[in-house]
Amino acid sequence: MSYFVIVRGPLGAGKTTVAGALAGAVGAEVIAVDEILESWTWDGGSEALFLRANDVVAERALPILTRGQPVVVDGNFYWASAIEDLLARLPFPHAVFSLDVPLAACIERDRRRPLSYGEEAVRAVFEKVRPVVWEETVDGSGSVDETVRAIRSHLPPGRSAAASPPPDRTPRAAIRGTPDDDPSGPTS
Repeated sequence: MSYFVIVRGPLGAGKTTVAGALAGAVGAEVIAVDEILESWTWDGGSEALFLRANDVVAERALPILTRGQPVVVDGNFYWASAIEDLLARLPFPHAVFSLDVPLAACIERDRRRPLSYGEEAVRAVFEKVRPVVWEETVDGSGSVDETVRAIRSHLPPGRSAAASPPPDRTPRAAIRGTPDDDPSGPTS
């Protein structure tokens, strides 16, 4: 069945590890946005840079999806517009999951990397990623298995993704933690 899942969140949230485990569990191929961006000149994470990365993501994903295979896209997705753009480029059933991980845990996970980005980078990415909330938020502070189970629990039973696109692709709140924008109120 053709569908794609976006696993997004801040630096150190475990996106790459979770995306790989999820892909293994559902027989999907992974496309990592960070791998695309690593080959380009970094401009601080502009919206244009992420939209340009979507060119590559869509080019790689379309043939896979057309063959009837699922895809897991792993990336920070600083910009809601980058999510909207990718959803428009890939007219297949989808699910978008934001990993909710406390800043302290992201910093600690980054410290354990063979090549740490550093606390300042983790904080900067956290501040860019955290305000964008899309479709489903999953607690990513537990183990990889727990996070993958949580993601899969949001997917329809008997399938690994929605059979049809959600009726509304609009994020529940553009700014997280602002009661006026998010009826569920702030989260920690």
